[in-house]
Amino acid sequence: MASEETKGSPGPRWLGLSERQIAFALLLIAPALFCSNMLTARATHDLFPPVALAFWRWFCTLLLLMPFTATALWQHRAALRREWLDLLILGALGMGVCGAFVYIGADTTTATNIGLIYAASPILIVVIARFAYHETVSPLQSLGIALSLTGVLAIICRGDLRILAELSFAAGDLWVLAAMIAWAVYSIMLRHRPSAMPLMVRFAAISAGGVLILLPFTIAEGLSGDLPPLNATSFLTVGFLALFASFGAYQVYALVQRTLGAGPTGLLMYMIPLYNAVLAYLLLGEALQFYHLLGAVMVLPGIYLATRKNG
Repeated sequence: MASEETKGSPGPRWLGLSERQIAFALLLIAPALFCSNMLTARATHDLFPPVALAFWRWFCTLLLLMPFTATALWQHRAALRREWLDLLILGALGMGVCGAFVYIGADTTTATNIGLIYAASPILIVVIARFAYHETVSPLQSLGIALSLTGVLAIICRGDLRILAELSFAAGDLWVLAAMIAWAVYSIMLRHRPSAMPLMVRFAAISAGGVLILLPFTIAEGLSGDLPPLNATSFLTVGFLALFASFGAYQVYALVQRTLGAGPTGLLMYMIPLYNAVLAYLLLGEALQFYHLLGAVMVLPGIYLATRKNG
């Protein structure tokens, strides 16, 4: 629909700006929306139980999606019945593991570490696609994969090879690493598992699957005595994550990709860890360490090489 519109006309205008100009502006805003989840995870790690935070974030996101997708979900109810297992698995990966594990990890690692480890997810996507779907990988892509994975290892080891030798990794980094792996599998499934539903409708259905998966774990967490406080900070935290880190980030990403294409949108992967490190320094007082710079020097060029179409 949008492509037909842009072919025949310059597209809708808002405040005198074309859709393409708006998309370029949003390209600068989108990384802040995505890394807001990592920053909030660290800022609230001792205020909100991690599984409950993931559950309420996605429950509220689902409520925000309903006015736009409820009718379409009903119209695609046959597809929902056919794809229910995929939707539950995607929800478990994208909203369950990628949500709760990051919040658990934020208790013992920094927002800067979270951002840099997550930045390597495109590398794992290339690796999984190679082995699971036999997609070709060029020598330059292989070099990029090796470079990025070495960078992630440098971050997890904090630049100290003794940590690798003793296998004494920070627990938080391992939780985040597991979440990054889940995100890579989630992304591969989205690409290779067909669906009869439009993107936004499928996203709402996956969110519902994630909420269902998270519900029993949230109840168990609460029964253990770890309950979220009912105060303004809790409500603001959940509302912020649902509106900006979930609903806003995904809609902005879809608009940018639809308008500018895959190439410029790929810049997001390079910009998110940089935005995250700067904002973590400004908002949380996290200082950049040598191993952050070492990891970034390997991870970011590695992403470029590994995701090149014609390596």
